[in-house]
Amino acid sequence: MIKVLLLFFIPGLLVIPDAPAQSHGKIIEQNTVASKILKRDVKYSMYFPPDYDHSQRSYPVVYLLHGYTDDNTAWFQFGEVNRYADKAIAEGIIPPMIIVMPNGDSSWYINAYDGKESYEDFFVKEFIPAVEKKYRIKSEKQFRGIAGLSMGGYGTMIYALKYPELFAAAAPLSAGIFSDEEMLMMPDGQWNTIFAPLFGKDLKDKDRLNKAWYDNSVLHLVEKKSGAELNKVRYWIDCGDDDFLFNGNALLHIALRKKLVNHEYRVRDGAHNWEYWRTGITDALAFIGKSFHQ
Repeated sequence: MIKVLLLFFIPGLLVIPDAPAQSHGKIIEQNTVASKILKRDVKYSMYFPPDYDHSQRSYPVVYLLHGYTDDNTAWFQFGEVNRYADKAIAEGIIPPMIIVMPNGDSSWYINAYDGKESYEDFFVKEFIPAVEKKYRIKSEKQFRGIAGLSMGGYGTMIYALKYPELFAAAAPLSAGIFSDEEMLMMPDGQWNTIFAPLFGKDLKDKDRLNKAWYDNSVLHLVEKKSGAELNKVRYWIDCGDDDFLFNGNALLHIALRKKLVNHEYRVRDGAHNWEYWRTGITDALAFIGKSFHQ
């Protein structure tokens, strides 16, 4: 059969019929899950691929974590992740996937030293099972990825390192990774505002390098693991050349290279802002999406 493209000719003007409009996925900005561990309801947002409501199939999932002082809606409001996901799916850059964005408050996605906030336990033991039971999500490791920016990039690395049996790929953007030296040099005000609730109040000098810190230091976790253990997860690391977190991300790259861990490391022109993350999210999702193929 010969297919004919009809072109309508008007003198001086060539008119080509419009291409089909791009399909849009569905978003849920606010939903909640009841947590017995945290003793409260936790908000989360969802992105569903365009064909979700018209099929019966299950989909791979990416857990996308927000940064410090943001919430579960940030990736919609500032990151426009739904627009980038729609475009990437339409162009075949990423497979249709569900994106889940939990509210992490200022928890850094870990358990606090004093047991008052056990967000890590909530995320692994309650949140993932609840979401994957409620929606048509493939629950095997091969079809589960995690990504995030800044504080969420730190959470991405923490979960991938501690729970490699859960995630096929991890994509931290501008991850909040700090060396021991950076923690020691941090001004007291910054420490007490950001990290005291996690690792201990009013700590100074080497007292900051306590068990709570070592148990949740990305660089120390990498150091403790073998190359074989680390290679159980695929890593995409992306941080701008003008980002104040550049040092920690570079040290992570070096540590992974020393352990012969296969990973992708990207340094692009940019700083710690939404312009950088918006221009990086498609590549991050595409990297994770490769894990979803046989």
